[in-house]
Amino acid sequence: MLAAIVRRSSRVCDKLHSVRSVAEMLDVSRRSVYRYIEAGELTVVDMRTGVERSRVRIPGREIEALIERRMALSKTTQSAL
Repeated sequence: MLAAIVRRSSRVCDKLHSVRSVAEMLDVSRRSVYRYIEAGELTVVDMRTGVERSRVRIPGREIEALIERRMALSKTTQSAL
C-alpha cells in the first residue's frame, strides 16, 4: 500500500496539496497531518493572503519524503523483531 502511495506521489511532486488531500492520500486524519507538521516531519507553504487564518499547502516532495522515512523506519523495526 505504501509503495503505491510513493508511486502516486512521485507523479505529483511539483504540486501543492491541502491538509485534507494529504490526509486522504496517507489514509490518516487531518489532525495527524497537523501533528506531522508540528513535529517538523512535513514542511508547509503558507498561502495566506492577508490577516485571515493561514492556508497551508504541503509540497508533494515533502509527502514523498515522509513516506520514504516511514518506510525505512518500518523496515528497521521489522528487522529488529
